[in-house]
Formats: sequence, C-alpha cells, structure tokens
Amino acid sequence: MKTTLLAAALAGLLAAASPTHAAKPAATAAAPAVPAWVQTSNANAQLLLAAQLRFQPESASFFGIPGYDAKVADLGPDNGKRARAALAEVRAALQQKLQVERDPNVRQDLEIMIGAAGDAIESSEVNERLLLPWYDAPQLVFGGISGLLSDQTPADRRAKALDRLKAYLGMAPGTTPIMSLARQRYEERAGDAALLRPSKLEVEQALNNAQTYAVGIRKLFEKYKLKGADAALKALDAQTADYVAWVRASVLPQARADTQLPRELYALQLKNVGIDIPPEVLVQRARLEFMETRAAMQQLAPLVAKAKGIDATDYRDVIRALKKDTIPNDKLEARYREVIDAIDPIIRRERIVDVPQRPMIMRLGTDAENAQQPAPHFLPAPMIGNTGQQGQFVLPLSNPAAGAADQYDDFNFPSVAWTLSAHEGRPGHELQFTAMLERGVSLARSLFAFNSVNVEGWALYAEAEMVPYEPLDGQLIALQFRLMRAARAMLDPMLNLGMIDRARAEKVLMEDVGLSKAMARQELDRYTFNAPGQAGSYFYGYARLLELRAETELALGDKFDRLAFNNFVIGQGMLPPELLAKAVREQFIPAQKAKP
Repeated sequence: MKTTLLAAALAGLLAAASPTHAAKPAATAAAPAVPAWVQTSNANAQLLLAAQLRFQPESASFFGIPGYDAKVADLGPDNGKRARAALAEVRAALQQKLQVERDPNVRQDLEIMIGAAGDAIESSEVNERLLLPWYDAPQLVFGGISGLLSDQTPADRRAKALDRLKAYLGMAPGTTPIMSLARQRYEERAGDAALLRPSKLEVEQALNNAQTYAVGIRKLFEKYKLKGADAALKALDAQTADYVAWVRASVLPQARADTQLPRELYALQLKNVGIDIPPEVLVQRARLEFMETRAAMQQLAPLVAKAKGIDATDYRDVIRALKKDTIPNDKLEARYREVIDAIDPIIRRERIVDVPQRPMIMRLGTDAENAQQPAPHFLPAPMIGNTGQQGQFVLPLSNPAAGAADQYDDFNFPSVAWTLSAHEGRPGHELQFTAMLERGVSLARSLFAFNSVNVEGWALYAEAEMVPYEPLDGQLIALQFRLMRAARAMLDPMLNLGMIDRARAEKVLMEDVGLSKAMARQELDRYTFNAPGQAGSYFYGYARLLELRAETELALGDKFDRLAFNNFVIGQGMLPPELLAKAVREQFIPAQKAKP
C-alpha cells in the first residue's frame, strides 16, 4: 500500500511496462486550441505535481514530464512526514486560489486538487499509524526503469535510465541504495508490535519475483542498447540478492499468516478507489448482480452450445469447451488484431462513441511485466508532452506466482478476445485515455481526479455496449467477465472483513465463475495484498454509470442520444460519480433539452 498521490492509484490498471516491439507514433490531427480556463487550471496543477514528484519522481515518466528521469523515490527518514508537510503547503496555496477564483470550471478543478491533496495526507497518516512500512524494493526498481525504457518514452529520455539505475543503487553522488533505505524504514519501526506486518503470501510473492525483475531490467538495457551498464547491473544483482536474503531472514518469519485488514484501513482503501458506500452494502448489491448474471449465462449457454456443436447445456461446461480452442502464443497478437480491427467499424456504425483516428496497439507482456501485473491491463501514453505516443493493451501469458503447473487458459481462446478488447481497448480504456489526450482535458480531471470507479466503470460499461454486436460465444464470455466483476465486489470485502476464507473464495472463482487456478490465484492476491478494495470498483462504477444513464434517458425521453451521452461522459475526464452526475444534470441534460 503506497502513499503517493497518484502512482499508487494507477499501479494496478496503469502499470508501467516496456513494449516487445516498436510502435510508430500515428499521425494525428492538430490538437484543438486549449481553452483559457484549462490553461489556468493546468498552471495551478503544477503546484501539486511538483510536490508529488519531489517524493515520487518516477511518476514523471508516466506523466511525460522531463527533468526527473535520473531521480528516484524518496525513502529517506521521515519521508511520510515530509511528504505530508509538502502536500499541506500546496493545499493551503490552492485554497487561497479558490477564494479569489470565479471561473466555475477552474473552481471545480481547484476543489478536485484540494481534495486529492487531503486524501493523500489522510492515506499517509493512516498507513503510518497502522502499518509496518514494507516495500517490495526490487519491484520498485523495475517499475522505475521500465517506465523509462519503453517505446512510450523518447530516446533522449531513455538514455537517462542508467543514471536512474545508479541512483537506485547508491552509485550516483548523494544517493543511498534504495534497498538499504527500504530496509532501514522497516527496521526502525519493527519493534512496534502494534503495527501490522505484511502478509506471508505478499512477502513470498516478492521473494519469488525478485530475480525476475532483475533479469527484466537487464533485458531492457539490452533491448535499447544502452552501453556502460555492466557495473550497475552487476551491483543490482548483488543488492537484490542481499535484499532477498534479508527479507527471507527477517521479514518472512515475522509476516502474518492472515490477510485481513483492519476495518479502518480497508475503508480507506475503498475510499481511495472511489467506492463511497459501506463494504456491507457493496457486498449486498454485488450478490444480486452475481445471481442475475449467472442466470443470464445459464439462459444463453444452450444457444452457444448449439451454435458451436458443444454437447453441454450448463454454462460452466460450455465455457470449458470454448477454452479448448486454444490459440498458440505465437498467434495470439494476430488473432486479437482480427477482433480489434472488427470493433472500430461496429462502434462507428452503431454510434456508440466517437472513435480516435489512430489505430489501437495490443501486445503480449514480458516475464517481468507479468510478475508485476499478472492480469490484462492498459498502458497509457504520456499524459503531458505527448508527441504521438499511443497507449497499449498488454496481455499476460502467465501468472508467475501460480507456478509452472497452473497457467492461464482465460485469455487465449477466440471467444474471449471480444470482451477483453472492448475493455482494455475500444471503447474501453484505450479510447477513454486517447480521448483525454485528443480533447485536452485538464490535468485536474485527467490526473488528480483519477479514481478506479470512473476508469473501470467506464470500461465495464464499454463491454456492455458492445455485447449486442458480438457473436453468441463472445456474449457468453462477456457475461462471464461481468460475473467475475460481481464476484470481485462481494469477495474482496468479504475476505478483508473476515466474512469468507480464501479457500471458499477460490472455489467460487474457479467453479462458479470458471476461472483457471492461476487466474483465481491472481484475483485472490489482488483482493488481499496487491490492491485491496480496488477490485470492487468495476462493478460499482458500472452500476453508477448505468444509474446515471437511466436517469438521463428518463429525463430526455425521445431526445436521448447515446452517442452524445457517451461522448459527454468521456469528455469529463476522471470525475468521480457524484461530480460526473452533477455535470450530466447541470450541463448535458439542459443542453440536450434545448435542442430543437
């Protein structure tokens, strides 16, 4: 659980990664003129960005901001206290600006950033009070290096990767090895028995992945042909080995066997991803969705079986049969490309949402990426200073934590390509982030308003928008993935509140949802230590967006225009549900009513 303002929120969905093949920037139309209020808002945002980047300069690689590429995270003494002080100073400055600002758009953005700073301060305080500080330092180093050594990053900035690696290793002037600092922050508070230790599962996963990250960094330096890194890479291997030995000797024996979080900490996790209802209410709503979706799958399964010549009627058996049509790894990208190329014309024909002119990129994940993020995810292009870089849908081939005996069969069969491409690509994540780049959404709404409820809710809504135009087998798998999102929203809080154990939750995921053992492992790790609370944001965001659309359709009647509604939602950036609903009620609905 990190305390950085945005990097932690983006860690699951927007994990930094490095492409396995070069992607040429697409030619794009000239960007529209930036409104004066956006320019003013973006100038205000620089204050908050500067405060964040003092402590998490690696975030600059994601943002596309030059000047921080040789810097690394601040894990020095009192780093939490110093970060809170910096954020409090910026919050006060933004509050002063709010007192004199009259433009309603700028005021709203100031309120977003003031709230973001306050949330970050609260998160830091609660984490420091309840948790023993534990860092997966090898993963931290890989994230910082892979954020630079990427086709998303201009070549002149990639050249700074060696300087950043040396800073991580204490080989640059004025630096201390980051793994030593991580160890110091743990040891200085390890004597406080009241602090919650990391879970045994979390520590074991970090130990198992450490060497994969080191190898992944070496491969990145080889890929981009950066010279003079031999000494640094040798030092990385040695420091990683020392860190692993210390973790195995000192951290693992102290690790807790359970993964349940204190209620206060779990409530904070839900708040940070945008879930603004009690976890028990989330469980109640998700159970209903789970049962209804499962019933819909059972109704559809016999039709899919008939169309595919499958001798079964139960949805579980039909899904197992569909998975047997395995796509070889070397054919996956081409097969997904066929579906991706078929989706854009459907979106345009059915007037779902405006489609970017640039093509979408999809690729397979590397071993190190799969260790860092073992689920399909979207890697956005830089949000600032973008010179044509494009986001990428990254598909993992394995879950390293599951071991060689248990591997995915969830993403490598034809029926699944439809809903995964719709979610990670278009009209889901890729379209949403590309639209923000092309339309010039303010930094407050694209960065500091970021919440998983908005992002994942839109992507699941995008899946649903595409379902009527997909083949029957694609529709069944779309419902399976919707069932998984309902399962997430009930199992994540149930595990963290002690309402269910891991074995029973795994059984639900494997037997009722139909996931492989490796995917179920990824899910359970996600709920319990990789990103507690975040998994519920898909269902909750989807439900809130459906509620808002129903309200809008009822208000507009025959004047409701799906294309206009979806474009408006995308144009609002990452606003949380209440602010998005306010914008629809106060701007979209009156504007549509006024049309002749």
